[in-house]
Formats: sequence, C-alpha cells, structure tokens
Amino acid sequence: MTTQQGCEQQQVQVLKMNSGAIGNIGSPVKDDRDEELSRSVFSAFRAKEEEIEKRKMAVKERVLSQLGRMEEETKRLAEIREELEALQDPMRKEIAFIRKRIDTANKELRPLGLTCQKKEKEYKEVLEAFDEKSKEKAQLVAKLMELVSESERLRLKKLEELSKDIESLG
Repeated sequence: MTTQQGCEQQQVQVLKMNSGAIGNIGSPVKDDRDEELSRSVFSAFRAKEEEIEKRKMAVKERVLSQLGRMEEETKRLAEIREELEALQDPMRKEIAFIRKRIDTANKELRPLGLTCQKKEKEYKEVLEAFDEKSKEKAQLVAKLMELVSESERLRLKKLEELSKDIESLG
C-alpha cells in the first residue's frame, strides 16, 4: 500500500468516525471511544507525514551531496583541461592569465560604469533643479525690485503730498 493510499484510508476512517459520533449523541462511552480512535488515527497520520518528510529531506541531502561532488569534479576537469592546453602551447598560459585579468577588469568596470551613469543622471537632475531654482530666484528678485521701486515711488508721492499740506498750513 502506498503512503497516499494509507492517508486516504485514514481520512475515510476519520469521516466514518465523525458521522458515527453525530448519530450517537448522548452516549459518553461511545464518544470517548470515538475521540480516542480519532486521536490514534490522527497520530498515525502525523507519524506517516513525519516519515515522508524525513525521507524527503534524506533524498534532498543526497541530491545536494551529489551536486557538490559534480561541481568539484567539473572544476577539476577544467583545471586538467587548462594544464593540457598549456602543454600544447607554451604562450597559452600567459594568454590565459591575461584573459583572466581582462575579464576581472571587465567585471570591475561594469559596476563602476553603472555607478558613473547613475551619478551623471543624478547630477543632471540636480543641475536642472538648480537652474530652475535660480530662474525662480531671479524672477522673485526682479519682482521684489519692482515692488520696492513702486513702494518708494508711492512713499515719495505721499511725502510730497504731506509736504504740500504742511506748506499750506504754514
């Protein structure tokens, strides 16, 4: 019997017990037996679930172990291949070394390039915001100068009127 069939059979038994418990309301002895039976079925079900989980974890560990060995073997094969190629061409080793350094430089350049682009974008955005604020400030200064000039003109006019009023009184 498979684990799934066992689980299904236990579920059917639980359903039978539940339907029997509903039909025999009022019988405490029968209720206790039903409850005890359902507990034992549930604990058996839980035990099987735990067993399944343990087996699953064991299989997972074996697969991970085999994957680790395969990775190690792949690295070792790559090293052997490099050694064979070095035997074929004496300059091959130096070429491979320089290629590795170029690859390393490329790997280092990529994030630096991205950072540079990001900073340039930020700089342009900040510069644009600065220009906008500078224009806004210039407009506000011009408006202030206009208001100050208008205020001075009105004050001079008022001062002249007061001066005429004083002369007419005197």
